[in-house]
Amino acid sequence: MSNRAVISTPAAPAAIGPYSQAVKVGNTVWLSGQIPLVPGTTELVSEDITEQAVQAFQNLSAVAEAAGGSLKNAVKVNISLTDLAHFAVVNEVMARFLEEPFPARACVQVVALPKNAQIEIEAILAL
Repeated sequence: MSNRAVISTPAAPAAIGPYSQAVKVGNTVWLSGQIPLVPGTTELVSEDITEQAVQAFQNLSAVAEAAGGSLKNAVKVNISLTDLAHFAVVNEVMARFLEEPFPARACVQVVALPKNAQIEIEAILAL
């Protein structure tokens, strides 16, 4: 694919596997899942779900900006939680980073996430 661009930024955690932070094709950007790692480290921001959600959205936002957009360009967001009891907290945090009209979204509970994170967020942008 000649119009495929790999997006990478030090403002978000480096990929911890064989994947890119994001891939842009045309005006569509697929952002890989972000967990609440502090950029430049391999450490979780904290054990608090609110702080983890904020950090994951900040990481996702940094990759969106590196792709030439922002989370305002999100058309689809997928959220994985290790405990759906955190659903309301995550909704509150999400509302800080996204605005109406909100993107489509899925939120599911999973058994585990990398680094024992409680949340992972991925998105698709239309620029």
